[in-house]
Amino acid sequence: MTDNNENNEKYEVVVVGGGAAGLSAALVLGRARRRTLVVDAGEPRNAPSAHMQGFLSRDGMSPARFLAAGREEIERYGVELVRDRAVEAVRDADGEFDVTLAGGRTVHARQLVVATGLKDELPAVPGLAERFGRDVLHCPYCHGWEVRDQAFGVLATTPLSVHQALMVTQWSKDVTLFLHRTGEDELNDDDLRRLAAAGVHVVPGEVTGIVVEADRLTGVRLADGTTHTREALFVAPRAVPRTDLLRQLGAELSETPFGAYPVVDERGLTTVRGLWAAGNASGFAEQVINAASRGYRTGAAINGELLFTDLDAAVATGSAARGFAAAGQGACVRSF
Repeated sequence: MTDNNENNEKYEVVVVGGGAAGLSAALVLGRARRRTLVVDAGEPRNAPSAHMQGFLSRDGMSPARFLAAGREEIERYGVELVRDRAVEAVRDADGEFDVTLAGGRTVHARQLVVATGLKDELPAVPGLAERFGRDVLHCPYCHGWEVRDQAFGVLATTPLSVHQALMVTQWSKDVTLFLHRTGEDELNDDDLRRLAAAGVHVVPGEVTGIVVEADRLTGVRLADGTTHTREALFVAPRAVPRTDLLRQLGAELSETPFGAYPVVDERGLTTVRGLWAAGNASGFAEQVINAASRGYRTGAAINGELLFTDLDAAVATGSAARGFAAAGQGACVRSF
């Protein structure tokens, strides 16, 4: 590889992940005149949804349109974007990063942002995956308004699903909690009292499928053959954080009820210097607007980190002092 090509593969910042968090970080960095590359595998978590909600000024916009707008915006500031997958990352002797892409390319970064998000694993119930994001839903804040006052079902995946069943009663008073593989004895007295107070009907028994008619969810079928009429089904998928790169680089992870996530400070810096995490790669509950906010904060922090690292290096080598003296000398000459 020629020196010119080597230079072309060196970036101040590489952002792995082209969702709301990654694009937001890249936008800030591009506007700060940082040479930035975004590596996007093209697997956004909210791809099954026809629209996203709760993002001020973007309420109702489709996720695809939102991301397309973000890609156009970062391009204005010279940020590069490649559709590829980062498969390996190593830290060199200088504390910087070499990132290998699935396509065979290796890029170098002074700072690395992991914004790879997470993937949702649904229970193994026939039909759920095909309806996910339509009338099989996970988040009432994302979809509750659109299905308000319909007949809701909540498919229990853990005892924590009681919380989900209680939450969705804000959008409908006709809610049935299907215990599925959760035993009745796993519900405590507080759960039962709250469910009763909220008017949630609790149905034991394993769910074996859903009923769809005319491309609409119409019911939930149990193993005993009974069918319960429902129009929307909420389910909490198992969240699987995409933390491979963070693990490879030795970032400390913290176990939570929703998976292992990196330990980060308020800016998104992990326990590895120069390695940052943003969006759902840093936490389970980051909605699109939260992820964009976290990406912005991380981008601004990285710019400051690079700036002061370079200034401190200049001070250490004496170049800053020499430059100041020369500038001062010139000013004195001109003043006479």
